[in-house]
Amino acid sequence: MKVEISPRMSLLALLLTCISACSENTQNVGESTTTMENSTIMSSNAEADMSNPFFSISTLPLQYPPFDQITTEHYLPAFEKGMADHLAEIEVIVNLTEAPSFENTLMPLELSGQLLDRVSTVFFSLSSAHTNDAINEIEVEVAPRLSAHSDQILLNAGLFARIEDLYQRRDSLGLDAEALRLVEENYKDFVRAGAQLDSEQKEQLTAINLELAELSTRFSQNVLEEVNAMAIVVDSAEELAGLTEAEIQAAADEAEARELPGKFVIPLLNTSGQPVMASLDNRALRQRIHETSMSRGHRGGEFDNREIVSRTARLRAEKARLLGFDTHADYILQNQTAQTVAAVNQRLADLITPAAANARAEAADLQAMIDAEGGDFELASWDWDYYTDKVRQQRYNFDGAELRPYFEVDNVLQNGVFFAANQIYGISFSERFDLPVYHEDVRVFDVADSDGSALAIFILDPYARSSKRGGAWMNAYVSQSNMMERKAVVANHLNIPEPPEGEPTLMTFDEVVTMFHEFGHALHGMFSDVTYPSFAGTRVPRDFVEYPSQVNEMWSVWPEVLENYAVHYESGEPMPAELLDKVLEAQMFNEGFATTEYLASSIADQALHQLAPEEVPAAEDLMDFERQSLEAAGAWLDVVPPRYHLTYFSHIMGGYSAGYYSYIWSEVLDADTVEWFKENGGMTRDNGQYFRDTLLSKGGSVEAMELFRNFRGREPDVQPLLERRGLTQ
Repeated sequence: MKVEISPRMSLLALLLTCISACSENTQNVGESTTTMENSTIMSSNAEADMSNPFFSISTLPLQYPPFDQITTEHYLPAFEKGMADHLAEIEVIVNLTEAPSFENTLMPLELSGQLLDRVSTVFFSLSSAHTNDAINEIEVEVAPRLSAHSDQILLNAGLFARIEDLYQRRDSLGLDAEALRLVEENYKDFVRAGAQLDSEQKEQLTAINLELAELSTRFSQNVLEEVNAMAIVVDSAEELAGLTEAEIQAAADEAEARELPGKFVIPLLNTSGQPVMASLDNRALRQRIHETSMSRGHRGGEFDNREIVSRTARLRAEKARLLGFDTHADYILQNQTAQTVAAVNQRLADLITPAAANARAEAADLQAMIDAEGGDFELASWDWDYYTDKVRQQRYNFDGAELRPYFEVDNVLQNGVFFAANQIYGISFSERFDLPVYHEDVRVFDVADSDGSALAIFILDPYARSSKRGGAWMNAYVSQSNMMERKAVVANHLNIPEPPEGEPTLMTFDEVVTMFHEFGHALHGMFSDVTYPSFAGTRVPRDFVEYPSQVNEMWSVWPEVLENYAVHYESGEPMPAELLDKVLEAQMFNEGFATTEYLASSIADQALHQLAPEEVPAAEDLMDFERQSLEAAGAWLDVVPPRYHLTYFSHIMGGYSAGYYSYIWSEVLDADTVEWFKENGGMTRDNGQYFRDTLLSKGGSVEAMELFRNFRGREPDVQPLLERRGLTQ
């Protein structure tokens, strides 16, 4: 459950693929006269500097970005010229005297904005993966202007008139299925963006979109600034008892980097829980880390996000009402496979009761362990991970630390992730060192198809750093399109703690699963075989996009794959069979906690976004609202905090607003698909090819649930998910 990528956006997909990283919604519109005049002036200046690498298509393989030529000074001129060029291209379409046709309206619309796409893709990728003060300043400036730019196109009455004309005549145009879908989806997106509003309403919408873009940028920058500012400083190595020598050394190195010699620093990750909590013996330090993590964004100070979240929710609700919807959730869900608020609420309600019951049973087991050790205290949330490891060790006779020597990062990648993809899909990988990268930790791989032809380029950015936001995600630097004769360049970003120099990178089992998960998104992008860029790869509904990546997680524990990569980093000896069996046996262990913390955040997301504008809580009431909403849903457990509190819940300030439920929704499809693989012989090339041909290659060119039905031969069955998560009675 650690991904952020952009969903399918039929109009302006090239422009908007990366804008969701900084703005509330990629379907925003409108620009003031003053802004446009400035754009024109700066664009003229930009044209004089044709050395800007964004001004031309990259000559590197598959149009791979020329990172070594790109400097911070190139971004603003490229944005300026990109917006000006894009508007000029749109005007050509609008001013045509010929009657609208697919060829003179939608095809040039698909091809428009390529310069803006190039700079947006790189800029917003790096603003997440390797930012700095200059990039942050540019982001603050361009986010509202890009919102205004897209508004100016989406609310263009002349352009909409041509698209509406095509939509009304769509059945008589003689189009193939993908082209017909492009007509329909463009029309829907224009309408959802406000194209049918009157002039006064369009002005209101433009103002809302502008402010939402500004708020989202401030939120994301606050999250990163505060997570860095609140890193835990420890005075002595003795306080870190329970951590490995390498982990203690990494904490010392982090302190040195922060000019705190003799100290130890534990950086925080974006989730409520922190990885070190499973190992630290010092209960007081565990409590300090946990309470610090949980306080982010609502403790006062310059990075407090309560007002931003409250204002964002209110503006979203106002926008939804303006567009004819009761709430923001209604607006979002209409365009997802779930379709209705009622459907999402029912799914979450059905799951939270058994999940919370399982979590309470797990808590009782942890309390029994505390009591057995003579602990004179009640289980608290900062004890959960620590005693979970103890109970796991007692029940299955192993702890998480035993696994890490068998999960060296390169071995997991090459002999696990890549091996599985080769066995299932026949693709192969070769690392290359001649292409430029934006950070020394980044690795690049050519991906060859089963017939040896070039399929894609894959970029891996594995390590956490202070310039990188938390979590894990995939993005496409180049999206596949047969019309544009493009193959994919895709990237995975992880946040694995980097060990001290000379030490191996040994992963936790959760990090291993995350690597497989993110690569599932990468496969979705690489296997894309569509005509129009609007439908490429992961441009599918938000509650469908996690499905292929969750399916790919299954190979992390598939016996042939696990046996191939789970070898000791020093001796090369395979993981002992008995330990391997215990890993597989323990898969459902702690599922009550994992499911409850996830559902709690999903419920909070829905609760906030199912409000009318006048119902949105004020900033000072936000955290009380969150707790009351969870209590009402049966999702509040003192010992199981939400995976994210609203004030550092980055998903819902970007593309997952009213959409965090998507992971569990997609997991129904995922669990059912795993059953299909098992029923049909497991890891075979025929199975992989069938999954690729019927689903992974189609992107958004076919309605999402139709793709699943084409693959599975029926509607999805929820039973495999219930069994996987231990939610059956």
